[in-house]
Amino acid sequence: MLNLHSLFHSSVEQPTLLGRLDLNTTRREFIAQAKTEVRDCLRERLPIVLKEQGYTGQAVRPRFFTQGSWAYKTLNAPAQHPQQADVDDGAYLPLSFVAQASKPSVASAVFFAAAEEALKPLVKLRDWHLVTDKVTCVRIVIAPFAHIDIPLYAIPDNEFETLQKAALTTYRYMTLDEALREAERDAWTALPIDHVLLAHRENDWVKSDPRPVKKWFLDEVDRHGEQFRRIVRYLKAHREWQWPTGGPASILLMAASAPLFEVRERRDDLALLNVVEQLPDALRDGVCNPVDHNESLTDRLGKMGVDDAVAKLHTFEKYLRGALNANNPDQACAWLVNQFGERFPNEPARVKEITVAATVLATPAAATATPLVGRTQAG
Repeated sequence: MLNLHSLFHSSVEQPTLLGRLDLNTTRREFIAQAKTEVRDCLRERLPIVLKEQGYTGQAVRPRFFTQGSWAYKTLNAPAQHPQQADVDDGAYLPLSFVAQASKPSVASAVFFAAAEEALKPLVKLRDWHLVTDKVTCVRIVIAPFAHIDIPLYAIPDNEFETLQKAALTTYRYMTLDEALREAERDAWTALPIDHVLLAHRENDWVKSDPRPVKKWFLDEVDRHGEQFRRIVRYLKAHREWQWPTGGPASILLMAASAPLFEVRERRDDLALLNVVEQLPDALRDGVCNPVDHNESLTDRLGKMGVDDAVAKLHTFEKYLRGALNANNPDQACAWLVNQFGERFPNEPARVKEITVAATVLATPAAATATPLVGRTQAG
């Protein structure tokens, strides 16, 4: 058998698939700076625009909560056109705007319009592109390789004020903005889940909170180790090469693979194979949102989408298993380049031949029970 681990991940040998999935430093810093500029723009201009549009409540500056792959550390660089790195940065306002804990007093359409108007000067200055037809967010295309999505949320006034006071008490020697940034990670975990409302262009407002999914995934990484996070990124990399657009959503790949994953010490190739060979059945059986049993992620993909994903995953399993059992490293690398594209290193000289006994040693002595997909870990 062959050991392909160092082509997937290595702290010594380069290049690796994992390394090639990372955004380069220049692009990552560009995205981070753009995210900061968007936040600063909304903090300064959104209260002004809301007042200009007739909002008579006390002026407030929004708070932000990074979510999605940037927060999970599973963000991959785009594999091919028209893919873009997707950064999700939720903007939160205390809606007095929110009437107690029920419906907002200001329509979601006003929130969207105000956010878009507030961002226009920055978008024009930076020569970015504002996208206004996404039903749950404002999108800013900041480069051919990246965009920032800004979902708009509402929380009760008293919760917002409590968080501001808590931030200043904890970080009293900082400015308000510095304190809020520093307190963001821990302060927002105190919010009641059913008090977070997401602005929706078609359905007005919907109860939606991104924090439980983030907590669930980070808990899975804590429980399984960093190898699990890498496996998710490999699955996304396969999707990015096999589907120029569409394919299984990242949350579906995360939720489906979590209960299937088993650690393989220093063998990412075997850990990936273990997940990939079980994924088709998992998709056929149906996968729920890990923090909401009532939401089917496979239903969201649709029957044709599931069938397409199952077919491609079966092919992936055959190529990956074939590479591990190939007679020569050149063929093994060629098969994996076929599945991952040129981001997979074609470095046959680094492939190791090993015995079956050594492979067995990389396998856990006993399977450890894992929670069913769909368990709730609300924060």
